[in-house]
Amino acid sequence: MLKGFKEFIMRGNVVDLAVAVIIGAAFGQIVHSLVVDVITPILGVFGGAPDFSSIKLGPVGIGQFTNAVVNFLIVAAVIYFLVIVPINTAKKRLIKQEKAAPAPVPEPSEEVKLLRGILEQLKSNPR
Repeated sequence: MLKGFKEFIMRGNVVDLAVAVIIGAAFGQIVHSLVVDVITPILGVFGGAPDFSSIKLGPVGIGQFTNAVVNFLIVAAVIYFLVIVPINTAKKRLIKQEKAAPAPVPEPSEEVKLLRGILEQLKSNPR
């Protein structure tokens, strides 16, 4: 029973997933700090601090939900414009560089050279 658990834990995809979650959490802190400490104050200069927590629709307080939606849109925009767009641009450049450099033609094997020689002799022999 413990052997099976050990095998499950030590599978490559479980370890990869754990690493991805840890890196994702660390990256989430970076994005959160960027949004809270940089982007939100910049938006506050132009239109005041975006706080909708006091908005109510009758007895239903939708302000916190509105704050969450605005925060999500800001985070999504930051991730898109500061992470996704530069990565896609770098990938396109890398693909262009790979396509621009022609792949070297491998040297034919000895068998191929021998067969080509035989073919040339057969072509040159008049019958």
